[in-house]
This record gives sequence, structure tokens and C-alpha cells, in this order.
Amino acid sequence: STANNICWVPSVSMAESLAQELRGDVNLMRQRGHGTSARPPPALLRWGCDRSTANNICCYNRHFAEHSGYWLRTSFLRKATLSFGPVTFYDTITGKALFRAPQGRSWWAFIAETRAHGWPSFRDREVIKDHVRILANGEVVSEDGTHLGHNIPDSKGNRFCINLVSIAWDPRRSKAPQKTGS
Repeated sequence: STANNICWVPSVSMAESLAQELRGDVNLMRQRGHGTSARPPPALLRWGCDRSTANNICCYNRHFAEHSGYWLRTSFLRKATLSFGPVTFYDTITGKALFRAPQGRSWWAFIAETRAHGWPSFRDREVIKDHVRILANGEVVSEDGTHLGHNIPDSKGNRFCINLVSIAWDPRRSKAPQKTGS
């Protein structure tokens, strides 16, 4: 009403806003030197993740995921819990930081949601926006062509359901390549 000087303007929800900000072109997943990536994963991955599984999921896959609960068969829960603070998750192929969790919730809330859905589940505040993209079909990828998982929004907003093998670069064992070849 003009009498109250109120002007209603429809707004985009924060979740939709971030999804738009991270929107990537399907060309990010073009063929490169090693599937959709420039190179295979390093020999040793964080939390004892399997290199062969990482290679298949990260570089030669657009639709499938590691088995639900795969993360429970690794040392992730034990080792990450001992970090006593947020954990940075790195692109398995490039070593670039992609997620940092927890942010705005407890470690145990992050683990509870991860357990409930079967894969590490990140929220908007936990995304490192410089390197993560969402394709039109909800596929979540790195800017360098690594398949990460899918964005499956729910009543709380975006939920980035990510394969542990896709974020298992171990910064203590491997130095990130300087050039990604994208």
C-alpha cells in the first residue's frame, strides 16, 4: 500500500542466490588429458580414500557417486574429529580448497547430517566459492573439471552432497600442482 510507504519486491532466497552465483557452464566438464580432469589423483589420498575409486568418480563420471556411507569405511571420522576445529576439504585432483566445515554449526551437527544422507553434506557457509560450480542439472564440480557430487536443496537451503573421494587431497603428502591444465 502506498499509504504505508511499503513497497513489496520479490527477492531470491539466499540458497537460490548462491546457486546462481556458483552457476557453471557444462563446458567445465569437457574432455581433458585425463577424462574431465588434467591428471589422475595422486597415489596417496587423505583418510585412506581409494585412488581407483577417486579416479573413476572424479575424472570419468558425471552421474554416479561412491557408495552411500563410503566415508565410514575410511579414517575420516576418526582423524577429522581430532582436528579440534574446522576442516578444509581439497579437490582430489588439483589440491584447491573447496569446502571448510563446520561453519555456523557444530562438528557433530555436520557429522549427523553427513550420516543421515550418506555423503559429506555441506551448507552454503561451508563452500569456498572461488573453485566450486553448480551445473544446471545440480551437478557440483570444481572449476577444473573434477566431479564432486550434487546440490540437493532441502528446507534448510542448498545441501552439497559431495563424494569424499572427490575432496581427499592430502595437503601434508602432496604439493598442489601449479597449473591445472584447464
